[in-house]
Amino acid sequence: MTWRDQLRRSIRTLEQLEAVVELTDDEREAVRTLGSRFRLGITPYYASLMGGPDCPVRRQAIPTLAEAVLVPGETSDPLAEDAHVVAPGLTRRYPDRALLFVSPTCAVYCRHCTRRRKVGDPREAVGSYGPALAWLAAHPEVDDVLLSGGDPLTLADDALDRLLAALRSLPHPVTIRIGTRHPVTLPMRITEGLCAVLARHGPVRVMTHFNHPREATPEAAEALRRLVASGCPVHNQTVLLAGVNDDAPTLLALNRWLRHLGATPYRLFTCDLVEGTSHFRTTLDRALAIERELRRASGLAAPELVVDLPDGGGKVRVVEGERLPDRWRFTTPEGRVVDLDAQGVPV
Repeated sequence: MTWRDQLRRSIRTLEQLEAVVELTDDEREAVRTLGSRFRLGITPYYASLMGGPDCPVRRQAIPTLAEAVLVPGETSDPLAEDAHVVAPGLTRRYPDRALLFVSPTCAVYCRHCTRRRKVGDPREAVGSYGPALAWLAAHPEVDDVLLSGGDPLTLADDALDRLLAALRSLPHPVTIRIGTRHPVTLPMRITEGLCAVLARHGPVRVMTHFNHPREATPEAAEALRRLVASGCPVHNQTVLLAGVNDDAPTLLALNRWLRHLGATPYRLFTCDLVEGTSHFRTTLDRALAIERELRRASGLAAPELVVDLPDGGGKVRVVEGERLPDRWRFTTPEGRVVDLDAQGVPV
């Protein structure tokens, strides 16, 4: 099945899901009642990796009623991206970097998605990249552009080719990164044609998002090999999720697999404060203990543990925080003090 066939046959309804997975009562009710909050979307490939109710793949893709629980501190835009929009589809939260929202479409709508307020909504599609490109051309201090979404690789090869060519035509050089989960959820998208496009505009850094060794399939391995062979530096960003991957042996197995394929385990993120995700969050103390255990292995298999501070505070290493008796204290690059409780909620 081609990648386009996978997308056309995506599981989007309760009836389609029940045809491939024996759902629990909790999951069935969650699919019925939470669809208006965040859509369901699972490729047949990713669904084929699912096991029982505690399966780490299943927990990432099928909603449960825990998503209906909203806790203080959670927001629809926990990183304040919308407050930092400088042109349609372009967000700048850092002095030298910008994020270009390329597509609202994903192959799988992950239940821990930070941008669930936008993805899956066709109204969020950017009509033209022209204003964003013009803004970038006028701001040479921004020399690192991350293509994100949704998933940028839902674009056709020719559309992606034009966008990359436009970025390479800016009057100043830029680092181009593509944030994609397609090697995980739709590995057949990594075709020779796509790799030729990436090679033509290289180096294009590919930021993948593998969370668990169950996602480390032969198909995914082939996708990573193709990216590496095309000259793309590949970096993986994992999100630490309770009940999915919140233990060091699981993460170490994943990171070693990535390393052997030429992909760098780059960062381990705590789960952002997006609405309906409290059941996925671990404590910062547990996260730090996991990172310390990972660092006993090769440094090439030990990503840095990072928390993306709420309200646009930016990314900081957890080890740089100050552990106070009743909270964690972080300082943003701008000098603002941010206090978080044990699970990373502002206090």
